[in-house]
Amino acid sequence: MKSTINEIESIDKYKPLAIAAGLGSVLGSGIIVGMSATITVWQLGLNLNNGQVGIISGALTFAIAIGSLIAGEITKKIGLVKSFNFMNFLFAIGAFVCVLAPNYLALLVGSIIAGFASGADLPISLTMISHDSPDEKTSSKLIASTQIFWQIGVLGSYGAAFLVSKMAGATGARVVFACLGILALLIGVWRTFSRKFKTLHQEGNKHQVSLSNNKTTGKQSTLNVLFGKNKKKYLSMFISIMIFYICWNLLANTFGQFETFMLVNAHASQSLATGAGLVLNFVSLFATMAFAKCAGSKYRNWFFIIGMTIQFLDMFSLAALSHELWPIIFAIGFMSIGSNIAGEAIYKVWTQEAFPMSVRSSIQGFIGGFSRFLCGLFAFITPALVVQSVIKTTMFGFSGMVVIAFLFGLNMVRLEKKYGIQSENKRK
Repeated sequence: MKSTINEIESIDKYKPLAIAAGLGSVLGSGIIVGMSATITVWQLGLNLNNGQVGIISGALTFAIAIGSLIAGEITKKIGLVKSFNFMNFLFAIGAFVCVLAPNYLALLVGSIIAGFASGADLPISLTMISHDSPDEKTSSKLIASTQIFWQIGVLGSYGAAFLVSKMAGATGARVVFACLGILALLIGVWRTFSRKFKTLHQEGNKHQVSLSNNKTTGKQSTLNVLFGKNKKKYLSMFISIMIFYICWNLLANTFGQFETFMLVNAHASQSLATGAGLVLNFVSLFATMAFAKCAGSKYRNWFFIIGMTIQFLDMFSLAALSHELWPIIFAIGFMSIGSNIAGEAIYKVWTQEAFPMSVRSSIQGFIGGFSRFLCGLFAFITPALVVQSVIKTTMFGFSGMVVIAFLFGLNMVRLEKKYGIQSENKRK
């Protein structure tokens, strides 16, 4: 009982830090979905062609990937706390460039700046939580909770896009990006000037110094972990997680960035497209909350199997049966359930469980950045793949991606059981 009380007190003490970090995830999903939900508005308001739409979406994804890949280097150069505080201000600059964009080039530049900042902020924020938390159990719980904020960002962006969908020209899209910019400024000010966070950061520094003094071995590098004496264990898990996440993310990125584009091309109005996204993402939020509750339980693997099965049946039925407007809407709804109980959230949990704490952020940043780099390449051709004339063939291809992701995910489940990783975390 005393242990439970102490655990609750520890979570309550560090919850504001998790919220501040989680709000960074709101911006991360917000910029992706905000661009997705308003891309047709930008296209009409700025007279963009389909090629320019693909370049903007691809550049945004590339920028997120690069930010994620070099997040570790950024923290080495300017420090973890300064990076944690500064990225939101950089995001705000990019968002406001989009708000004021008079043409395609300005919108592209603003998207790149905001995307880079959001890509770097995610691994930096998770590392900040790990740094300040008093123990690994508290850290894992707080990190798992940030996934809910990601979904809130998706939901909020669709809500904002729906409310402004009737505005003329690109005005509605500018309002959505203005909301993201203002939120980024507020988060940046909170992170920078909060006395509570300064105290937590100072305590975190002392805690990390204490851990370093108590260690009998040097700090492990990522290469030493993956190719050292336990390479059979760590490298096999790294490969399984990476291939799972790449295949899943290619599918999820397409639906995330081009959901509204697909609906509008299926002859939905902008209001119907954004309204459908808003309603369906309520479903996503509840699915994410359900997974968060069972993330450390014996039911997590069943959630994974059910979620991946839903995603496969969803893609296959859309390819085999119909690709008209309402089947696409229902497909997006089921995708929202499946991907949120067997997708981003379980990837974060696997990464946190599988590797030593000293290399988790580096490995997560690499996998996340590399997968988004591939998504960026894919985004250049995605608009041509989701139009009505070829979407059926595309969905068969996505069905195959789900199968590959499923197989490597199952292998990760097997490896966790083999090395007793999940059972160890349950006992903590």
